[in-house]
Amino acid sequence: MQLYQNRGFNEFFQDTFTFIKENGKHYFKNYFIINGALLIILAVLTYYFTQLYTKTVYSGMLGGNGTDNILDTYIDENLGLFIVLSIAIFCVALVFGVVSYAYTPIYFKLYEEHNDNNFETQDILNAYKKKLLKLLTFLGLGFLLAFPLIIILGVGMFVLAITIIGILAIPLLIGLFAGLYNMTLLEYLDNKRTFWDSFGYAWTLITSKFWHAVGCMGIFYIITYIIQLGLSIFQSIFNTANILTGIENTNASIDEQNIGMTIFLIFMFILTFLVGIIMSNINQVNQSVIYYGLKEEKENINTKSEIDLIGDNIDA
Repeated sequence: MQLYQNRGFNEFFQDTFTFIKENGKHYFKNYFIINGALLIILAVLTYYFTQLYTKTVYSGMLGGNGTDNILDTYIDENLGLFIVLSIAIFCVALVFGVVSYAYTPIYFKLYEEHNDNNFETQDILNAYKKKLLKLLTFLGLGFLLAFPLIIILGVGMFVLAITIIGILAIPLLIGLFAGLYNMTLLEYLDNKRTFWDSFGYAWTLITSKFWHAVGCMGIFYIITYIIQLGLSIFQSIFNTANILTGIENTNASIDEQNIGMTIFLIFMFILTFLVGIIMSNINQVNQSVIYYGLKEEKENINTKSEIDLIGDNIDA
């Protein structure tokens, strides 16, 4: 698929699915090779922490001690475990977040360089090493930029939330901010602009076709939210039932409890976790496709290349 080409609202959708159809196997295979170990560690830690927290809360509710009291008591009695687990989750989540978030922009830059997906996992890893300083700079400056943006986002979401119609526009606002960050990183990795110039350029691109770009990104976030919400509700129902059953049978041994339900809950947790990761990647693919379409319309990169190619053929 040609990255640099003029696109409108429909093309943003169509080319996102075209890219996934043509490159999805290669894209996700390398994603899980690079992020697999961190993903497994994070999933295990998160599952353990979630189960521990949920069971403690329900124990307090059923025992009549109150949620706050039971949590305070548990933390006091297991302070060391709580601190170690919290630090471990934070560190793993931070590393995973940076590596995972940077994967899509790096993949697209390699795709642009090779004009196809004929590159290997090692090429992606080499790109990570080569761009490490830029990724760390993006993390630091992006964190500073997040403070005012979160305030603006919060105010915007509050204003929209107080009206019934405005609630429907919240995904558009989320899509705008997420796309702005992703496009900033895409531009920053080119080594042609500073972080702040890249951010300004990304904003210029989005505003050049504001409703086309933001509308498309927002709809993808609505789809993601609906899918994840459905899975989360389904998982929560069975998780709650399993925990309540376990609390009622406090004298039962592990062997006597419903192992089948536990296995099912672990499966549902892994499924929900993976679907969230996959949908996050699809959102970034969509934002990247929009980025290249808007950049082509602004700079005519592909058009100039074709003109140069025609000129070379005439000279030959």
